[in-house]
Amino acid sequence: MPELPEVETVKRTLGELITDETIEKVTVTWPKMVKVPDDVQQFSSFLEGQTFRSINRRGKFLIIYLDDYALVSHLRMEGRYGIFNADEEVSPHTHVRFLLKSGKELRYTDVRKFGTMHLFPAGTEKDNRPLSALGPEPLEASFTAEVLHKRLSKTTRAVKTALLDQAVIAGLGNIYVDEALFEAGVHPEKQAGLLTSAEIERLHRSIKRTLSEAVEAGGSSIKSYVNGQGEMGMFQQKLVIYGRKGEPCRTCGESIIRTVVGGRGTHTCPRCQVK
Repeated sequence: MPELPEVETVKRTLGELITDETIEKVTVTWPKMVKVPDDVQQFSSFLEGQTFRSINRRGKFLIIYLDDYALVSHLRMEGRYGIFNADEEVSPHTHVRFLLKSGKELRYTDVRKFGTMHLFPAGTEKDNRPLSALGPEPLEASFTAEVLHKRLSKTTRAVKTALLDQAVIAGLGNIYVDEALFEAGVHPEKQAGLLTSAEIERLHRSIKRTLSEAVEAGGSSIKSYVNGQGEMGMFQQKLVIYGRKGEPCRTCGESIIRTVVGGRGTHTCPRCQVK
């Protein structure tokens, strides 16, 4: 699933392609993808005649601003946007098409059909779910070690499980949680509420550094992720623990192990990350 760095990259690249483009027609071939409004015809009619003004991000969600509306889009596992000529062949996995007055099309493709779209009047999008349920943004200056401690101190869950909860911190997913916990020297199964002040400080720094470097690299292309221009991310070349089961730890040489924490595959160095 695209995490914060991948969605941030899509935001930046897609914005270059669609800003100031006006929608002429919207076609939805998988209605279950549209959650708000519950009428797909209404969804289409609201968008027709609207002009793309800007794109923002909240956690793993894209917020696409038009004249009067905000389209909140979650890519989930396989979702991606791309610009095509209107006469180009349409992939069978294309489920939403925005025909633009320029003659091009913005297409949303999703092999698994897990992606979601919510359309709200602009200015109300953050007051409604799903955005209203999200925790703080980890790359904002307001996300301090004190905030992290407050978010983790009241839970008895494993720290990895807590960090994956989007209501605790927005945007973190499996890849970057594994990377951040390793850099901080924190075992993923340690109870979040029992982290020491020193562990909180290290974890806070590692979350910010890992995400910042991943954004600079355009995210990680582990499976099918590409940005809005069809380009792969490059941060996977810098991953030090995720996906490296059985390989030697680059810090101590111990073999990296893979377990399951909270239902998610988890990579740990048994020497560097002691529970």
